[in-house]
Amino acid sequence: MKQTGSFIEGPILAPLLRFTLPVLLALFLQAMYGAVDLMVVGQFGQPADVSAVSTGSQVMHTVTSLVTGLSMGATVLLGQKLGQGKPEEGGQVLGSAIALFTAVAAALTVAMLLAASPMTRLMQAPVEAFDQTVVYVRICSGGAVFIVAYNVLGAMFRGIGDSRTPLLTVTIACVVNIIGDLLLVGACGLGVAGAALATVLAQAVSVALSLLFTKKRGLPFAFSLRDIRFDPHHTGRILRLGIPIALQDVLVSISFLAIAAIVNSLGVIASAGVGVAEKLCGFIMLVPSAFGQSLSAFVAQNIGAKRTDRAKKAMLYGMGASLCCGIVLAWLSFFHGDLLSGMFARDELVIGASADYLRAYAIDTLLTSILFCFIGYFNGRGNTSFVMAQGIVGAFLVRIPVSLFMSRMEPVSLFRVGLATPCSTVVQIALFLGCYAFTAARDKRAELAAQEPASF
Repeated sequence: MKQTGSFIEGPILAPLLRFTLPVLLALFLQAMYGAVDLMVVGQFGQPADVSAVSTGSQVMHTVTSLVTGLSMGATVLLGQKLGQGKPEEGGQVLGSAIALFTAVAAALTVAMLLAASPMTRLMQAPVEAFDQTVVYVRICSGGAVFIVAYNVLGAMFRGIGDSRTPLLTVTIACVVNIIGDLLLVGACGLGVAGAALATVLAQAVSVALSLLFTKKRGLPFAFSLRDIRFDPHHTGRILRLGIPIALQDVLVSISFLAIAAIVNSLGVIASAGVGVAEKLCGFIMLVPSAFGQSLSAFVAQNIGAKRTDRAKKAMLYGMGASLCCGIVLAWLSFFHGDLLSGMFARDELVIGASADYLRAYAIDTLLTSILFCFIGYFNGRGNTSFVMAQGIVGAFLVRIPVSLFMSRMEPVSLFRVGLATPCSTVVQIALFLGCYAFTAARDKRAELAAQEPASF
């Protein structure tokens, strides 16, 4: 068995950055799956093809958000077990996760294949792009098993403090996706279908490599096929931790789907422009996302070891480092959105619409440096129900109503529609500040109570 990456002693900032960097690079390369699809289709296709890939990618992102959220329950539980010094339970946690997510993969595949057309209609995809959007969603849905498997393996690696193996596997898979897009879309002329097929193939390669490396390198705990079962205790804990995160992620994704539907009703240029902008935003938000995911694993181990002081310091360090990167990304998004958008589209009208929308996201780039670190911290603590609650408030009480209101203001401005996102982030940060103050006071009381001499 190999040694686990321990976060419960020693320096904080350097280990956090060393763990976060591979997570960031892996997220970047994973985002390249859809980005390369959009980039290649944008160069060889028409605005309707770009709209189909962007809308279909948003639908599949919602599915991925569900799986990622659920798998975070396994990350947190596994990290807490290792922090508590109970590696013997690690195999049971992993086995329960595999059994659970096998059932999830089967259900998702059937559901998405059946719901591809209704979901595309719900998204108000432009008439010109409707059929191609359905094709993209159905092909990607056929590979849902690989989406699920990749996230389960990623959850395991993060939980044991290993962020390098996922980076290696996704790097190779990204190369496969690029080659697949160029061959299937560019050389073979398969268009949207070729882009979807290349994505599924890349995900399958990533899963195969992850399994190969796991078998070769071993795990920091005992694991056998007998552990793959629905253990009531561990399966229940994974679900109690993961379901709130999954619901929050899915509902937030649904709020962005609602915004996409609002924008789609404005025409194919607006649809394609926001699709390009959202793809760019996926890259822009990678830095805070990486810190959020890394903090979940870092905090989980320290909470398991009862080191709440280290967990809080890690969150503050993460916010500072993420904000430094956020300033640069915000500047690029606000002042050079046209240059960024030009990487994914040739049509000048699409580029202009994308750049207008990106200026609003530039503001959110600064705010999410704080928000995502709060999310990672509270997920690592196991306070996933509060994370879900604040996400719902931000999505449905702020983001959707504001975007709908802005879309009805004449003349229509995609910048104003995009302002709905930073507005919701401000509200969510305020909620987290209140919860942090409450939990900090509770932790202090618990610490003082533990220091009081026992009375006889």
